[in-house]
Amino acid sequence: MKVILLQDIKGVGKKDDVINSQDGYARNYLFPRKLAVEANAQNMSKLNDKKASQNYRKEQEKEEAKKLAQKLEGILLKIAVKAGENGKIFGGVTAKEISDNLKEQYQFDVDKKKIAVKETIKNLGTQIVEVKLYEGVNAKLKIDVIAK
Repeated sequence: MKVILLQDIKGVGKKDDVINSQDGYARNYLFPRKLAVEANAQNMSKLNDKKASQNYRKEQEKEEAKKLAQKLEGILLKIAVKAGENGKIFGGVTAKEISDNLKEQYQFDVDKKKIAVKETIKNLGTQIVEVKLYEGVNAKLKIDVIAK
């Protein structure tokens, strides 16, 4: 019997998968616990509509990420920090500070987890940091670290 899973079931499948199961397993275990529904024409139509909606939403998010990536490539973010005489920064510039300055200066809301800073920036000058906006969409952000 073909069924559509409503939840992830270990060893059986993931949510929204269409699987073949034994008749007894489906009727006595999956259906009463509301873990699956029968894969009839109506339920398959609902599943296809749901998947189409998810794909459309993902495409929209990816397009927005590409637009943001183009905007980020064209800016130079200036971050003012306290520094010593030899150009060393007291502390360092972290992904959180970069995220906060992006929001403050350009109103771009980028999560700090998406900013890939290999090490905290500890020197004055221009640095290039990669921002991972979406799966397969990355941007190079120029940061100019200046002394206060």
